Amino acid sequence: MNYANVPKTSAQIALPAWRSRVLFVLLLACMFALLVRAIYLQGINNDFLQQKGDARYGRVIEVPAHRGMITDRHGEPLAVSTPAESIWASPPDVVASTQKVQQLARILGVTDAELRQRLFDTSREFVYLKRQLPPDQAQQVALLSIPGVSMRREYRRYYPGGEVTSHLLGFTDVDDNGREGIELVQQEKLGGKVGSQQVIKDRRGHIVEDVASLRAPKEGGDVALSIDSKIQFLAFREIQQAVEKHKAKAGSIVVLDAKTGEVLALANWPTFNPNNRAKVTLAMLRNRAVTDLFEPGSTMKPFTAAAVLEAGKFKPNSMINTENGKFTIGGRTIHDTHPEPSLSVAQVIQKSSNVGAAKMALSLSPQVFWQSLSESGFGASTGSEFPGEATGRLRDFKTWRPIEQATMSYGNGISVNLLQLARAYTAFANDGELKSISLLRQDTPAVGVKVYSDETAKAVRAMMEMVVAPGGTAPLAQVAGYRVAGKTGTAHKLESGHYVDKYVASFVGMAPASNPRLIVAVMVDEPEGKEHFGGQVAAPAFSSVMSASLRSLDVPYDAPLDNVITAPNIIVEEDV
Repeated sequence: MNYANVPKTSAQIALPAWRSRVLFVLLLACMFALLVRAIYLQGINNDFLQQKGDARYGRVIEVPAHRGMITDRHGEPLAVSTPAESIWASPPDVVASTQKVQQLARILGVTDAELRQRLFDTSREFVYLKRQLPPDQAQQVALLSIPGVSMRREYRRYYPGGEVTSHLLGFTDVDDNGREGIELVQQEKLGGKVGSQQVIKDRRGHIVEDVASLRAPKEGGDVALSIDSKIQFLAFREIQQAVEKHKAKAGSIVVLDAKTGEVLALANWPTFNPNNRAKVTLAMLRNRAVTDLFEPGSTMKPFTAAAVLEAGKFKPNSMINTENGKFTIGGRTIHDTHPEPSLSVAQVIQKSSNVGAAKMALSLSPQVFWQSLSESGFGASTGSEFPGEATGRLRDFKTWRPIEQATMSYGNGISVNLLQLARAYTAFANDGELKSISLLRQDTPAVGVKVYSDETAKAVRAMMEMVVAPGGTAPLAQVAGYRVAGKTGTAHKLESGHYVDKYVASFVGMAPASNPRLIVAVMVDEPEGKEHFGGQVAAPAFSSVMSASLRSLDVPYDAPLDNVITAPNIIVEEDV
């Protein structure tokens, strides 16, 4: 056998000496690089490893601030924040079996697929699974002990008055930030400022140690409203009953302190429950007393009378030729529901004569009439600062035609919101001084603006007392033991530029008329049936609220307790 041709093994092959030396140098270089890197990270730049460690085991979490309380003028709570638990997860740390995921989904009220999408989305470090859980459900989640799933203390807003105060207070979102009403207006004061805290968590994602408080939360401040809870409930109840009784579309009511301009009550129907907004519609959310505009109808006539008295054109007993209830201007005829050949200025207000009001308005120049209405607050904000408040519409007098000036005298061609209309009547309650509106409790009465003389305001107030007396349009507004002054309004609604057979019934009044303490304004939108006049629909609601409110405030009587006279035949007015 020839062994010369047998292949040599690897051990028998002589390798070049340089290859082993190169390999040794490479290994030595790698070890040296690792040594240098270790020295750099652990000795020179050790913050890097510290940050990586902190990122795995440390967290900076927000500490929610306790939202301030909203109270009525007597300190009764209207909105409070209660503790609630929110469930959150850190997806990279979540370890959960299929069974536990199903159990968690059942407790949270979500589908398995939706929960899995949140739980195992490792691109996110933090995700909410459910906000503001009831205590019993939060306890069930805690018992599952799922790594990476934790609870966080938050606050949930609760409104003890529910739907009674909903439009006034508004509501907060899931983060406890104001979104409507007073909650939104006073967000800066109520909300406070969130804090932050550094914590350490274990490998299961549970917080095991509070390391440091980086910033302490600042609690929100309390807000005291001008609202009187008792009067608010009375107003809410009466407007609800008025709307339901007359099968109306909606209704609003405002109660003002005549001396200070404070809003003691503001309510609408329909409404919503701020504690459960699952089935709330946009129509329910509207604070109609502030955001909705309507033509005020004959409730504008006292301002027409005040304008001509102030200008010296008429006196309360001046006679006006009312032409048997028909007055034609520029091809259009103004009608009175109850024709009379002539009426005094006081009787024009008492019997709500459109012809008489039109003739009074036309005795003034457009600029003088416009200025009188503007100074009474029409076409301007009330100063309530309520979000979404409509300012109303009072067109520039330079664009008026004679027929438009005439119809504005009885509330057509001008638009207002109910709060604005109620505020305007403070000028008659305070001997010519127009008050600013406030939704917050005032420690001292606000200084008003003088818009009428004492004589003019008192004269118009006396005329409005005749409206409530027998022979007027609102005997149903009478209040036992008190003199009442007010004015009815019944206006056709304007749709697509045309007046239609739909109505807005209203009444604005004050009592005691000898020294007014309260102003109550009522508006009912689209009452159905034959009873659609302000004296039939709105006046009874006014009477009920005014009577109970005056007694609640212990306002002294200024009339005999048997002063109420039932009037079976009510004089009605209709503005066309």
